[in-house]
Amino acid sequence: MRADNSVLKVEYVHRHTFVTRAEARLKTATWIADFNNTKRRHSAAGGKPPVEFERIIQEARARTDQEGRAA
Repeated sequence: MRADNSVLKVEYVHRHTFVTRAEARLKTATWIADFNNTKRRHSAAGGKPPVEFERIIQEARARTDQEGRAA
C-alpha cells in the first residue's frame, strides 16, 4: 500500500461515514483535490503541497526552455 493511501484512510475515510459508494468516491476525490493536493505538506516535495511543488517545477522547466532557445 502506498503511503498516500494510508494517509487518506487515517485522515479522511476513517473519520467519515458515507451512505453510498458514490458518495464516498465523490467526497474522497473532493478531499484529495481541495486539501491533500493544495494544503497538506509532503516530505517528498520538500515540505510543499503537490500543487505548489508542480508549479515550481513547471516554472523551472520554462526557464530552462527559454535559456536553451536563447543560446
